[in-house]
Amino acid sequence: MPPLLSTTDSYKSYKLKTMNQFVLEAKHRTSLLAGIGVGVLCLVVTFIGDDELHTRFWSNYLHNTVFFLGIAFLAVFIQSAFITAWAGWYTVFKRMWEAMSMFMIPGLILMIPIIAGLWGHFHHLYHWADAESVANDPILQGKASFLNKGWYTFGTLIIVGIWIFFAMKLRSLSLQEEKSGAQVADFKFHKQMRIYAAAFLPIAGFSSAAIIWQWVMSVDAHWYSTLFAWYTGVSWFVSLLALTILGLIFLKGKGYYENVTDDHLHDLGKFLFAFSIFWTYLWFSQYMLIWYANVGEETVYFQTRMEQYPVLFWGNLLLNFITPFFVLMRNDTKRKYGTLAFVSIVTLFGHWWDFFQMLKPGILHTAHEVMAHGADGGHDPGTRTEEGCPAGETPRQRPAEPLHHSPPRLNAPERRTGRQQGDPRPYGRQQGAGGRHPRHPRRHPLPQVKQSRSFAKSEIKSSLKPLFFA
Repeated sequence: MPPLLSTTDSYKSYKLKTMNQFVLEAKHRTSLLAGIGVGVLCLVVTFIGDDELHTRFWSNYLHNTVFFLGIAFLAVFIQSAFITAWAGWYTVFKRMWEAMSMFMIPGLILMIPIIAGLWGHFHHLYHWADAESVANDPILQGKASFLNKGWYTFGTLIIVGIWIFFAMKLRSLSLQEEKSGAQVADFKFHKQMRIYAAAFLPIAGFSSAAIIWQWVMSVDAHWYSTLFAWYTGVSWFVSLLALTILGLIFLKGKGYYENVTDDHLHDLGKFLFAFSIFWTYLWFSQYMLIWYANVGEETVYFQTRMEQYPVLFWGNLLLNFITPFFVLMRNDTKRKYGTLAFVSIVTLFGHWWDFFQMLKPGILHTAHEVMAHGADGGHDPGTRTEEGCPAGETPRQRPAEPLHHSPPRLNAPERRTGRQQGDPRPYGRQQGAGGRHPRHPRRHPLPQVKQSRSFAKSEIKSSLKPLFFA
């Protein structure tokens, strides 16, 4: 209860002072603690009822840790971009982004069990972390200089540690600038912030790509995409925008952020609309290039998700493109709190869903591979037994199939001649200049991967027809 004040101006001054610091109300604290309790209970139930490798438990843990840690990283990244660009409109709510960026500290702590699991072998999230699988897989051996426990461990600790340093430095300078007020007419704190922000941008750009490849893309260790880091980073950014809009609407309803106007929310809505379209552009570009090139090591990623997880695959587009595009297309919807809150909730959940479908299929396949090998060392990981053999006969054994079927690689003499051993047919036009390895595996059809381009075209036409010609 505020004290009795004699003038309106003094009351406004008191209110501004008391509203400068967010105070968590008792009912909100109770709700958050209840949510934490439910979350811990769900983790325990999942761990108890999971498979022998606890695949669902560890994949859920990795999924949520990486998703929210990435949002915290984008908070400091976008601050650095705006500081470097001399932007001023965001400063009225920059404290929210500074607070979000501090989640990188608990986020890094949450990554430690993942790192420990790589060394202790109490989770099997990454195919490349299984030494026996690497020993029997030439593709994983070729990537072992980057996909290894040491790179994952020290890359995570060093890179996220650098991110935290810049986040704390920018926040410290921002607070000093605010406390000093008119005493810093020479803008010395702001100039220092510009130096740190400009230095952080290239560091963040290169390091985030490497860490995304390690944390997310490497769950499908045989697959790669040069657009994946961009795609994942934009997904984090759209999630940050949605979370910012929801936070501002909530805090304004509690009397905070009086200087945040409808214009600020309108700008955030335009960012959400624009980068939802940009995310879709990257999604389509990645899909279209992989479909057109028709390389088996790349097409297997989308083929698996389209055929085995169609709800996840197409629901991703519904949540992250169709909903924000058609709702936020009108100018006035970006000024209505209810509409903005609805779209923000949908897109935040949608990009959480996106990370779910990025991680879960690859981790599940890895778990199946490890269980087939015998996670407890029960039998030779290079062989699999066939069940159902006649009584008294020894089960036949066959070599384990790779997790992702890839075209056979050529050694140096075969590349020069353009032939494979036992195959009298030259590659002809596929070989190209300089005796390069053929980029198109048509002469080596991949099991479980459709190589027919006409079939792929008909699949896409049949998939898109209900969207545009319903």
